[in-house]
Amino acid sequence: MKLPVSTEWLLHCAATLAQLDPNATASAAQLALYYDLPAAYLAKQLQTLVKAGVLIATTGPHGGFRLAQPASEITLLRIVEAVDGTSPPYECREIRQRGRGALPADECQNTCILAQKMAEAHDAWRRTLASVSLADIIATLPPTAPARTQSRLASTIDSTPPYRSPR
Repeated sequence: MKLPVSTEWLLHCAATLAQLDPNATASAAQLALYYDLPAAYLAKQLQTLVKAGVLIATTGPHGGFRLAQPASEITLLRIVEAVDGTSPPYECREIRQRGRGALPADECQNTCILAQKMAEAHDAWRRTLASVSLADIIATLPPTAPARTQSRLASTIDSTPPYRSPR
């Protein structure tokens, strides 16, 4: 399964916001500069996390984004599903019943074993992501990481993101 690049962006941005003080915010422009991403597109993507209740957006001179809940309550699965939806990546179209190799109907009473195994793999993937919170991610960082992140984000205020297109 291949996830869109915006999934990576939003996972990293959420983890970055989780390192801030609880009421602190970071703007889309700050996060874009911090990660060298296109600010306008990132802002649209961050709105998907607002709609999903993962982030809160505030306006004004000190506006920006912050976590809507404690980091311990936001799982990676919640972020991934906000971006990519909840549909399983594999859809069996029962090709085992078509063409020259078609199996008789009586041999297709049970779910296709390939569809079954793919569903099991998807469920395992979801369980893994559901078991990891942003707090778990932050707990694995060096103790100095949150202060460094806060300092570097603060240095992006009043800066214009110099987005460079991928090479």
